[in-house]
Amino acid sequence: MSATFRLCSCNRSIPLDAAARERLGQALGSDALAVAGALCGKQADAFLAALDGAAPLVVGCTQERALFEELAQQNGRAVPVRFVNLRETAGWSAQAASSLPKMAALLADAALPAAEPVPAVSYASGGRVLIIGRASRALPWAQRLRTLLDVSVLLTDSGADAADAAISFPHERQYPVFSGAAVGIAGWLGAFTVSWQQDNPIDLDLCVRCHACLDACPENAISQLFQIDAARCRRHGDCVRACGAVGAIDFARQARQREERYDLVFDLSEQALIALHQPPPGYFAPGRDSAAEYEAALRLCSMVGEFDKPRYFRYSERLCAHGRNGKTGCSACIDVCSAGAIASDGERIKVEPHLCMGCGACATVCPSGALGYAYPDAPHLGRRVKTMLQTYAAAGGRQAVLLFHSKERGAELVHALGRLAKSGHMHPGLPARVIPLALHHTASAGIDLWLSAICHGAAGIMVLAAGEEAPQYLSALREQMAVGQAILSGLGYAGEHFRLIEAGTPPELAQALQRAPRGAAPAAAATFNVLPDKRNTLDLALAHLLEHAPLKAEEIALPAGSPFGALQVDAAACTLCMACAGACPSSALMDTAERPQLRFIESNCVQCGLCVQTCPEQALALVPRLNLADSAKRPVVLNESQPFCCIRCGKPFGTQKVIESMLARLAGHAAFSGNLERLKMCGDCRVIDMMQGTTTIGALQRP
Repeated sequence: MSATFRLCSCNRSIPLDAAARERLGQALGSDALAVAGALCGKQADAFLAALDGAAPLVVGCTQERALFEELAQQNGRAVPVRFVNLRETAGWSAQAASSLPKMAALLADAALPAAEPVPAVSYASGGRVLIIGRASRALPWAQRLRTLLDVSVLLTDSGADAADAAISFPHERQYPVFSGAAVGIAGWLGAFTVSWQQDNPIDLDLCVRCHACLDACPENAISQLFQIDAARCRRHGDCVRACGAVGAIDFARQARQREERYDLVFDLSEQALIALHQPPPGYFAPGRDSAAEYEAALRLCSMVGEFDKPRYFRYSERLCAHGRNGKTGCSACIDVCSAGAIASDGERIKVEPHLCMGCGACATVCPSGALGYAYPDAPHLGRRVKTMLQTYAAAGGRQAVLLFHSKERGAELVHALGRLAKSGHMHPGLPARVIPLALHHTASAGIDLWLSAICHGAAGIMVLAAGEEAPQYLSALREQMAVGQAILSGLGYAGEHFRLIEAGTPPELAQALQRAPRGAAPAAAATFNVLPDKRNTLDLALAHLLEHAPLKAEEIALPAGSPFGALQVDAAACTLCMACAGACPSSALMDTAERPQLRFIESNCVQCGLCVQTCPEQALALVPRLNLADSAKRPVVLNESQPFCCIRCGKPFGTQKVIESMLARLAGHAAFSGNLERLKMCGDCRVIDMMQGTTTIGALQRP
């Protein structure tokens, strides 16, 4: 390993004796594997000494990360320092004595080079915030935030009831106040567009709060919030006259549509106006939770300035199977996105990077690989998985299970489980064979990475859903796991290999981990690396699985929605019009110039369904399956027919079925009435025949 390691037994709470140190050193290829007992205290000199080398430094402790980083900075050391949690993930467990292979895997992972940086997406916020909601909630928050942010308020209630009537505006004009209904919000941090219908004749932005209108109204139809109750108002104009030169009341303005730009939105509506699991950055809708209100207010105040985030995705338009010729095929990415960041854009899709929050589910469900996850990309994550599993096996580990979890809530649960195990709360902690791997989002890894991990020696994959995930993400992961399991079972690999865990507490996680998969893996670990192209990676994984498969099955039935499959053609209905071949985005369907023949390369098919949607005769049906035979990579004939030759020159120009269909459909057409023979001619001969007038056109008769 091209790294220097400094480990700590954390005051001898982790079993890292001399024998353990020697085994770890052998697995990591490090002869100078130092283990301290108090690296953050009396033995801190050992940490500082390691900074003198040229290789990156890996510290087996995250508890005192801040201290180590400060020490390195104070001493002017520029060597990259990486940290890995060995305590909660391995050392504090009922199986700690058997966890050395897992420790080696975690350390080897930390020693790998960092992922390549990705392009940034920028935001700029000046702190202009719109607070939306009932006056009883919106106005108090406006008062609290007005000195910290550029506040505006949009009231969405009439203020007619007693509770709202007691609310009064500030005695000074400190921020703009509007009222309205039918509120619409679009955009993101620094670029929100908010529209609303101003249904109140009183323009609160012009109103000076003199109360003259309230005094003048004989029906008491105007509330303390200067909202007019349309059911009680008789429109006699007393309020308008009382308002006088101020000019804030105008009944003709009742249906006015307003639109303004804001940097931030604080939505205090009972139901969020943006009903997305992952709302855009800069939008906060805490609902009725008072604690969430205060947390949102704190975050609002911190979102002033310029901000960057990674561009989480890459998109290859040429691989996209979304649409062709006005027909929609695959919409998996649009359906799964919880941020509303992906939309149809003609025959392709459009991803708004400012709305994308990096879940990666779009790349996971994309059958063609047109959408890929870039933070980090598949090769980097695949390199991590391969390195961890190789090191685990080299250290004597068996039946490794990878536990994918998020960096936030998922990591909290994993670490909490380790702490409970150490504190004697009757929790065993993480099993020795379960290797945790943190992801930016658990939906960002799918079947290509999972099957590659099985090829590299994993006995199973577990994905931890800790309550952060959108419901459609869980459905997508289950569907991907069903496909992966069907492939492995079809090849004779015994046991369960994939499991989705839904756990919100450490005890729930502990219970789930005791049933970690023990699936069979190939007899020999693979050597290939995960590639940027999803389908190429799957080809490598499937080839390795087939090579070592207990059952040499060549055809495996898969669940509906799988990215592999064949095409069934109703030969009696198909006219070989070739509309399907023209619509196929992956070159799975092809025609030929020599004769009417529809050919199909099964390995190219992504089961997008565009051919089914395009077929005018509805003669096609998708058949989800995995064909591992060599024939899947070669063109096969799905349907063919004898060519129909022009009755005038003898040149083939169509098929018998196409001509028969044309004759049946156009027999009653005025242009061909009495001239059906012309439909049996090629295009050139048809023009010649028309110019020569040898057939009947309208009232003309054959000479």
